[in-house]
Amino acid sequence: MKLFIKGTMVLILAAFLGELAEFFTNMILARELGEGGMGQYMTILPLIFLIMMLASFELPVSLSRLVAEKDASYHQKILRDVLHLTIILTSVLLILVALIIPNVSIFQDYHPLLKWIVLAMIPLMSFTSVARGYFMGKHHMGKIAAANLFRRLVQLLLLAAVYQFFEFERSTAVLVAFITLAASELVVFVYLFHLFLLNYQNLKRLPNKTVDKMEIRKNLLAISGPTTALRIFHSLTHAAQPFLIKAAIIHAGVPPEAANEQFGMLAGVAMTIGFFPAFIAHSFTIVLIPTVAKHHASGELEKLQKLLQHVLLLTLFYGVPAVGIFYFFAEPLTNLFFHSNNASYFLQILWPYFLLHFFVIPMQAYLLGLGLVKDALYHTFWATIVSFITIYLLGSRPEWQMSGVIIGMNTGTVLLTLMHFLTVCKKIGVEWPVRTTERKV
Repeated sequence: MKLFIKGTMVLILAAFLGELAEFFTNMILARELGEGGMGQYMTILPLIFLIMMLASFELPVSLSRLVAEKDASYHQKILRDVLHLTIILTSVLLILVALIIPNVSIFQDYHPLLKWIVLAMIPLMSFTSVARGYFMGKHHMGKIAAANLFRRLVQLLLLAAVYQFFEFERSTAVLVAFITLAASELVVFVYLFHLFLLNYQNLKRLPNKTVDKMEIRKNLLAISGPTTALRIFHSLTHAAQPFLIKAAIIHAGVPPEAANEQFGMLAGVAMTIGFFPAFIAHSFTIVLIPTVAKHHASGELEKLQKLLQHVLLLTLFYGVPAVGIFYFFAEPLTNLFFHSNNASYFLQILWPYFLLHFFVIPMQAYLLGLGLVKDALYHTFWATIVSFITIYLLGSRPEWQMSGVIIGMNTGTVLLTLMHFLTVCKKIGVEWPVRTTERKV
């Protein structure tokens, strides 16, 4: 528990500073790109994140579990085979993306160089993921925290410098935003992979045990396969969500340009502010996956129950005050980006969405640590179906419009939270009214 708390506190501190940098980054983007440019930026961003997620192959999750569960004498062999596998998978993905991107119509609306930036980010993300997975499994959370902070600070400083000294038309300004994102990933790659290689060299000096290559790949794919499917589905739905929301409110009578601006305020302003405290939840996630996996492998049911209680109480402790501040101070907060009544209204009625996501993020990490990846995928699938149907049915009504969209988003999050929570409780032996059982994991 001490290791969990120490690692979490390091990550929370660095993530807080990183979120401040992200907050200022989005303020700069909002002012430089305008409402229309911000909507354009936020529309393509989920699709790029989908490609980057595929490039990671979910190695931070699967490798961290494998490293946490295995003795250090096996680590050199594991890492060597993982690097070989990463080279193969990265090469295949690069070829596929290079062939597919020119045929994706949405990229035609952006600067031609954006395609090359996306391709350049693929190997950076792949090999950085190997380093992340290893350091997560070894509980070297300081390195992970520093990398996350560097990424945010580099993008902020580059954006501030470039936009300060140069003027761009909208398409070029959006391209510059993605160039700074790629540059920040390059800095993280250089930092983490350099440390990873140093650690790898040290492992060669230790007594090493061999592990069957097929066993390693089987263990990795048993986790990475379903987890990647979960993330693909999650990324696809996030990539599709902007178009669904715009289609719904356009059907309700909102002009296309106004729909783009409203989505820009929703995704670029309200969501940026509302998810600001989520750095705490994501810090829990990084530490929870290897910690839960280790306790689960040892059959330590009581420790899993206590860990869940601590995480939920800490989430309640910061989540409720955070959404209270967002609700009562929505107007001054959103005015930091745009002077818009719509943005402050969106922020206020999204409070259930934000609060419940603060719980969903660590509970999903709990499911991954327990090996319940398929359950997490099923939950996300059904919650998304319900959310999307509700978004379109209510958002396309003239009297509801964006209010109906947000009701649909809130509805899906309520369902997802309940399914995650009940599944975790059942797996680790928590019953209601609250008491624990001695059932084995």
